[in-house]
Amino acid sequence: MAAVLDLVLGPVIRPSTYRRWVYLILGGAVLVPFMLIAGMVLPSLMPAAFQDETTLVVALSLVLVLGVMVLMSLIPAVRVIEGTAARELLGDGIPEQATTGGRSWESRARFAGWFVLHLLVGGILSVLTLTVPPTAVLTFFAPFVGRVDALGLVVATPRGWAGAWVPLAGLAGVLVLVHLVVGAAVLATRAAPFLLGPPATERLAELEQRTERLAERNRLARELHDSVGHALSVVTIQASAAGRVLDSDPEFARTALSAIEESARAALADLDHVLGLLREETSAGDPQWTLANLPTLLEQTRIAGVAVESTVEGALDRVPPAVSREAYRIVQEGLTNVLRHAGRVPVELRLAARGDRFELDLSNPIDEHAGTRAGGGHGLSGMRERVTVLRGQMTAGPDEGRWRVQVRIPLRTVRE
Repeated sequence: MAAVLDLVLGPVIRPSTYRRWVYLILGGAVLVPFMLIAGMVLPSLMPAAFQDETTLVVALSLVLVLGVMVLMSLIPAVRVIEGTAARELLGDGIPEQATTGGRSWESRARFAGWFVLHLLVGGILSVLTLTVPPTAVLTFFAPFVGRVDALGLVVATPRGWAGAWVPLAGLAGVLVLVHLVVGAAVLATRAAPFLLGPPATERLAELEQRTERLAERNRLARELHDSVGHALSVVTIQASAAGRVLDSDPEFARTALSAIEESARAALADLDHVLGLLREETSAGDPQWTLANLPTLLEQTRIAGVAVESTVEGALDRVPPAVSREAYRIVQEGLTNVLRHAGRVPVELRLAARGDRFELDLSNPIDEHAGTRAGGGHGLSGMRERVTVLRGQMTAGPDEGRWRVQVRIPLRTVRE
């Protein structure tokens, strides 16, 4: 019983019903000027012989009103006002693009359909709103006066208790009107994604742009993680070492401080580059670290106390720039992981450019007694992402007491 009462009387007490009602009545209010235009313009344009043809006049008036409404819907400001009203008054279900729309004619045609339907349905409900509730009020006097006088029509009704059903009929009419409003609003909300939302082609283009932005954000996150993370790891270890030998070995302390300065300067350059991209700025000095900068990276790592033995096979200067940039970042992140998780242990690095394949092997001994340091967790995933973009393969894990990272990247499929 409670469910039935809520179904029948629930819309009457919900605030959302009256917000939707206001939206639909606004359509009727906007329709009035169009009707006035048709009533004023059409008689002056029609020949006198056809003005007595009621059906023809009504049909031409309707065509004129629809044409003017469609033309008005093409004005961008109308889209903004209509979409904003729909989102504020109809509630959930109205797409975000309701106020902006698309530039295609398909999107404009759909909005024109929404605009015309809103005005026509709103006009009908406005007329009912102006007639049904006042008539319902007059029905309460029917048992006493024996009639209902509304809109110039006089309907005789029984007096006394025999006419007690008349007020109930008036209340039922108001209740039916409320449900008509709710039904029209529900149908409008369900039609909104199709009529106010972007077409499939525009949605696909928006998804592609969003995917590109997400990929760019991930790339920038990798750049920050690899470059700044490596610099901070090196700076931390070098500062600690310099502090311990500041009095006993000033020369080493000065060397460490100089390396700290270089690492911080490189990190600042990377950070400035990434921030410039986030601000959509272009800079002629954007850093593009490649394998040509690898000796500097290895030297900074050696100053931090990590013995790095590197082997190069083949001509690295012939490696495509895309592979060279990503390989530099992979080596940088690998050395950072060594500093963070293994400490000052010897590292073996092998780089090889053989025909149609680039190889990178980096390994270090595993100290079973060394505790895992807090932080990180994204280094290996970032390295795999870089390798995957270049259609390569990567393995990382323990192997006979050493931690090994092996990368294989094909060179023939790489494109700038």
